[in-house]
Amino acid sequence: MQLEIMPRKKRLPAGRAPLLLLLCQLVRALDVPLDPKLLEDLVQPPTITQQSPKDYIIDPRENIVIQCEAKGKPPPSFSWTRNGTHFDIEKDPLVTMKPGSGTLTINIMSEGKAETYEGVYQCTARNERGAAISNNIVVRPSRSPLWTKEKLEPITLRNGQSLILPCRPPLGLPPPIIFWMDNSFQRLPQSERVSQGLNGDLYFSNVLPEDTREDYICYARFNHTQTIQQKQPISVKVISVDELNDTIAANLNDSEFYSAKSNRERPPTFLTPEGNASHKEELRGNVLSLECIAEGLPTPIIYWIKEDGTLPINRTFYKNFKKTLQIIQVSEADSGNYQCIAKNPLGAIYHTISVTVKAAPYWIMAPQNLVLSPGEDGRLICRANGNPKPRISWLSNGVPIEIAPDDPSRNIDGDTIIFSNVQERSSAVYQCNASNEYGYLLANAFVNVLAEPPRILTSANTLYQVITDRPALLDCAFFGSPLPTVEWFKGAKGSALREDIYVLHENGTLEIPVAQKDSTGTYTCVARNKLGMAKNEVHLEIKDATRIIKQPEYAVVQRGGTVSFECKVKHDHTLIPTITWLKDNGELPNDGRFTVDKDHLVVADVWDDDGGTYTCVANTTLDNVSASAVLSVVDVPNPPFDLELTDQLDKSVQLSWTPGNDNNSPITKFIIEYEDAMHEAGLWHHQTEVSGMQTTAQLKLSPYVNYSFRVMAVNSLGRSLPSEASEQYLTKAAEPDTNPTAVEGLGSEPDNLVITWKPLNGFESNGPGLQYKVSWRQKDGDDEWTSVVVANVSKYIVSGTPTFVPYLIKVQALNDVGFAPEPAVVMGHSGEDLPMVAPGNVRVNVVNSTLAEVHWDPVPLKSIRGHLQGYRIYYWKAQSSSKRNRRHLEKKILTFQGSKTHGMLPGLEPFSHYTLNVRVVNGKGEGPASPDRVFNTPEGVPSAPSSLKIVNPTLDSLTLEWDPPSRPNGILTEYTLKYQPINSTHELGPLVDLKIPANKTRWTLKNLNFSTRYKFYFYAQTAAGSGSQITEEAVTNVDEGKMAMASRQVDIATQGWFIGLMCAVALLILILLIVCFIRRNKGGKYPVKEKEDAHADPEIQPMKEDDGTFGEYSDAEDHKPLKKGSRTPSDRTVKKEDSDDSLVDYGEGVNGQFNEDGSFIGQYSGKKEKEPAEGNESSEAPSPVNAMNSFV
Repeated sequence: MQLEIMPRKKRLPAGRAPLLLLLCQLVRALDVPLDPKLLEDLVQPPTITQQSPKDYIIDPRENIVIQCEAKGKPPPSFSWTRNGTHFDIEKDPLVTMKPGSGTLTINIMSEGKAETYEGVYQCTARNERGAAISNNIVVRPSRSPLWTKEKLEPITLRNGQSLILPCRPPLGLPPPIIFWMDNSFQRLPQSERVSQGLNGDLYFSNVLPEDTREDYICYARFNHTQTIQQKQPISVKVISVDELNDTIAANLNDSEFYSAKSNRERPPTFLTPEGNASHKEELRGNVLSLECIAEGLPTPIIYWIKEDGTLPINRTFYKNFKKTLQIIQVSEADSGNYQCIAKNPLGAIYHTISVTVKAAPYWIMAPQNLVLSPGEDGRLICRANGNPKPRISWLSNGVPIEIAPDDPSRNIDGDTIIFSNVQERSSAVYQCNASNEYGYLLANAFVNVLAEPPRILTSANTLYQVITDRPALLDCAFFGSPLPTVEWFKGAKGSALREDIYVLHENGTLEIPVAQKDSTGTYTCVARNKLGMAKNEVHLEIKDATRIIKQPEYAVVQRGGTVSFECKVKHDHTLIPTITWLKDNGELPNDGRFTVDKDHLVVADVWDDDGGTYTCVANTTLDNVSASAVLSVVDVPNPPFDLELTDQLDKSVQLSWTPGNDNNSPITKFIIEYEDAMHEAGLWHHQTEVSGMQTTAQLKLSPYVNYSFRVMAVNSLGRSLPSEASEQYLTKAAEPDTNPTAVEGLGSEPDNLVITWKPLNGFESNGPGLQYKVSWRQKDGDDEWTSVVVANVSKYIVSGTPTFVPYLIKVQALNDVGFAPEPAVVMGHSGEDLPMVAPGNVRVNVVNSTLAEVHWDPVPLKSIRGHLQGYRIYYWKAQSSSKRNRRHLEKKILTFQGSKTHGMLPGLEPFSHYTLNVRVVNGKGEGPASPDRVFNTPEGVPSAPSSLKIVNPTLDSLTLEWDPPSRPNGILTEYTLKYQPINSTHELGPLVDLKIPANKTRWTLKNLNFSTRYKFYFYAQTAAGSGSQITEEAVTNVDEGKMAMASRQVDIATQGWFIGLMCAVALLILILLIVCFIRRNKGGKYPVKEKEDAHADPEIQPMKEDDGTFGEYSDAEDHKPLKKGSRTPSDRTVKKEDSDDSLVDYGEGVNGQFNEDGSFIGQYSGKKEKEPAEGNESSEAPSPVNAMNSFV
């Protein structure tokens, strides 16, 4: 276990210890439980351990038990005195003494009376070393006498008079507890007007009619006997003066009529105590109770003061509606004059109580047991105080010391007995008696003279375990007389430990102030006196301190979230720590939301009450460490409350509120919203925001709105729920502040003008009867404004207008109060009609094979009859220049915005015949078309051949088959074939270039190397240049003759080892074939493919148009290499992906606008003609032979 640090005491002197130190050491040793073997051997005078109280009140219905217990060695014998003479227990058959004890039991339940055994008893415990005596025990039976019978006359008195109902209970032992009740055993209510005094009487400062009753009963409860006695009921009748006529008054005598005082108001007078002054005496340590009860009308109020002093704050209490002053634990300092004051509106009276505090004797220094060795000196001191000063007297073994046997070693000096050169015969029990008129004190203290060799009481080989860097305390509890000296040694042959490093305590304990690892070892305690020597070994182990290496950290979590605290502990490997988590220094709540594992505490679904300090405590058997962290639970604020509207004006009001709880995150702002219950009930609008420090806001209001407001608080986590709505506030109506917005004038037909606007909402109307005054006139004419007032609508149609004429328009709001400010004037137009004239002088300039530029002359503005939207070109491909067979294609459309008079036509097909026309466009639609214009596009480079196959491979030849390009874009002049071998290291050989006539679709290459892979590049040409290429790879067959020759040369093929080797090789080849098969199906790329891409023939790279201007409009696919990772199908057919020219790059011709039919401007209006069908891909798996050849 871990040792507690003891207070550092005086170190042991080199010489003989003073007697007082010996006394302290041995008194502790004998008064506390010691080693049982020591107690068996050690003689000790008697000591009283338990006795009945001095004033012993017994229950006469039960047996009398008078206690007297004592200890000593040898065990003491007991005797009693009664009323100062010997009490012979054996002669009284009702009295027995408990074996081994002095406790008496008097059996009065079977026969006898308790009164017979009243008296003063004293117990004596005696052995060979002396005699101890008990206090004088006064035994008295409790008494609960009955009330004497008396006839109580009814009491009649006027309203407002004072009254005292006497209780005067019978004298009991102990005194009874008094209370007043009615016949139903209900306590009578008490107040400042009616209260019970300390003597038990019931006092009325003034009576009221409701005090009339016939069952005022005083009860006396005797707690000792658990009995209650009651007085005869008292009848009280309160009458008013008006009810008392002269005849009845004349017949009432003095005994019947309680008092002749008037019921008029009067100043206070005291009911108790009487007069202006009184005296009170109390004993020290008791409760001082002072009482003042006054009568008067109105009821007086009582106040208390202490003259020349103040009432003690912590010990002063007021009872009985301040009519009783109590001071607990009263002392001599509380003596003095206390004044009570009774006041009502008609005056005040005073009463002074002079208090004297007396004191029964109390100890200043009670005598203590004294253990000495022969020849030593000592003292017994008995000091007491009291008021008056107590007298000190000594007894020896229960006999007054004056007549006790003489002892030459003893000398009495008042309250002190001085012993010198004691011997064993000096052992005795001394009694000190301190007494005055208020009581006495009796104390037993023995002098025990012993001659004992040293004994060590600490268990041998005790193991102490201490944490490093902490104090180590090694016990060596010892006993001996004379007082032994103690030394400590470390190890088997160590010298005595010095006090400059160690601390040697008087009780034998060795203290190592700062224990280190090298403090581990065996320590020996040696105790010596003149009678002998004793020693004992103990062992000390030093352990590493427990440390928290990862402490929990401060956490902030939102309500409903989850938080985790970590606590990692490092400890001595021989100690097993236990980890405990505390919340606010208490246990964790018994809640499933709290989860504790090895290193963590997890709190899920965090509540507000979970906030606080969480402490991780790591406990071992030797030490404990802790670390704490604070959890702050945050959330959005609680809603504000107590909304109030003040300073209510026509266009402003002040709103105030009380913020709700900020939930540990400061409120940054408040958001104020309003509801218009008149126009938009249930819909809340944003009003304003104010700082989080404000709780009021001045709000601007609009006329004719039934406002309600609500407030939301905002902090870093979000906004609160809205507050409850404020009271409603209806503002007065006024003319509109604003006019409608978004006023427009557009015709829906050629002969009308549609005027539209965005109406005011109900909030903006400012009053009832919202309408609009709509006005218009032609812009270029001299006409007056035409106006009409319409209801709360959003448009008005003016009919019979000229086509597309500009108009000036204005719309003004009005209500029952008046008009809004003068509105702004906007311009509009009457309805449009279709344009009447087509664009003229249309010209086409062919830029290259895919691009043409078109020009035209603009049409007159008046013929447009509407807003000019732009010009639209329709064009289509009419025939093929190569085959001269007409095929009708859907027309394509390009729209050019605004007043432009030229545009570009991209994405044309080379070597084609096109037709186009141009039309002007306004808001109504298109005008007539211009005359058709025809143009031809020149030849272009062809697309790649549609497919390329390698068939019929032999030892030295390969046959190529292909399909012509799907888009020749002119007249094909020839094909170009280039090929080169690929060796086993995937390097490319020399490139062979071959021209093939345009009318061929099959070609055989001869004189090739056997079992060799070739790569082919193939493309077509027109007069415009070379087209995109297509590539393919193929392998010639293996020479079968050489393989047969090799087979004949291997005669060892029949040998077993060779067969096994070949099987292994075949298995390896099979695995390689499977891998190759999987890679070819996945489209894997040979490494040679990367090299051939890097060394592609520059002669077959795609080229731009010579003019360099519109090269980007050529077919982008023609210049793309094969995609990375792509493979040619096994039938050697290569597909060619189509591509479309982009129109977006032509800034003037395409602006991404939409036509009236919804099509995108700049895209073709119709679908393009489908390209010729592409070659079908083969699903045939790659040939294993070819796969194997790829590894040759």
